[in-house]
Amino acid sequence: MSSFEATNTKSSMIDLNEHSSLHLVQSLPIWQENEKLESIASAGESNMNLVLRVKTNLRSVILKQSKPFVRKFPQIPAPIDRIEIELCYYQLIEDDEILSSFSPRPLNYNAEHHILLIEDLGNGTDFSAMYGQDYTWDSSDFNALSQYLNALHELQVSNFPDNLEMKKLNHEHLFQFPFEEENGFDLDSIQPGLQGLSLAYKRDLDLKSALEALGKRYLSQGTILLHGDFHPSSWLKTENGVKFIDTEFAFMGDCEFDLGVLFAHFDLAQQDTSCQSNFLKLYRHSYSEKLVDAYRGMEIMRRLIGIAQLPLSLTLEEKKSLLEKARLLILSQ
Repeated sequence: MSSFEATNTKSSMIDLNEHSSLHLVQSLPIWQENEKLESIASAGESNMNLVLRVKTNLRSVILKQSKPFVRKFPQIPAPIDRIEIELCYYQLIEDDEILSSFSPRPLNYNAEHHILLIEDLGNGTDFSAMYGQDYTWDSSDFNALSQYLNALHELQVSNFPDNLEMKKLNHEHLFQFPFEEENGFDLDSIQPGLQGLSLAYKRDLDLKSALEALGKRYLSQGTILLHGDFHPSSWLKTENGVKFIDTEFAFMGDCEFDLGVLFAHFDLAQQDTSCQSNFLKLYRHSYSEKLVDAYRGMEIMRRLIGIAQLPLSLTLEEKKSLLEKARLLILSQ
């Protein structure tokens, strides 16, 4: 476990942003003795939390602060203590040689201001390029995915928080919102014709019944620790290899959930089918193929007709083909 002690104060929460002054951030009770801040900048796009790179006279660190809403979609409320889940995850894996090598180290945590300081992994890039045309995998990067999930899904865990509030938030956007006919989200603003295309699935009672059953399973407590959001934006390529970040959705559940999400993004990126088969050759944990397919289909559909859109360049016909494939995967459970 980490040697640092979580700090707390009796003051009200300091609400930070990318333009917060050095003086304000310096005033937080999270710094080492004689540590002086030199610069603050955004550490890149983040869907859930504020993420800043803070350079001091002693080091460079990443400061994450959770808010009572989703950062990318401020109209969506979110559990503010999700940052503590991320801390718990990093603390839990610190003694595992493989998982710790793929993850940033937690450095300090302040509960009052919902701030987590973690190791700065450098100017890495996520794997969103996978969605572009003609993307090819570096074999070591691809192998990192299986090494990480193998170690994570084999980890013996007995005391991880249930993270139920984050699961409920995710459940709404995985299994419900994308399939509501009148949800207020105009898909034609994403791509003309997508709204009309989505209606067949929003009115499909068999599909919605299967999703309801799958969603209940997602909300139940499982026995395997999952990353919970295992897709290209959570994978970081750095000078020291691939790292895996943003674990606030971590929970105890089905290993098939992480696998299904991963394989859905292979589909959305139009990766060759060999990507999935090659991954499974390296994966050691037992799994249900039908359950993997069901979660995979759900993730494809929610990314195409839900609010959490991806930088895809698919035609409407290609999306239609994927949506129909996803429907069949879900109904196969």
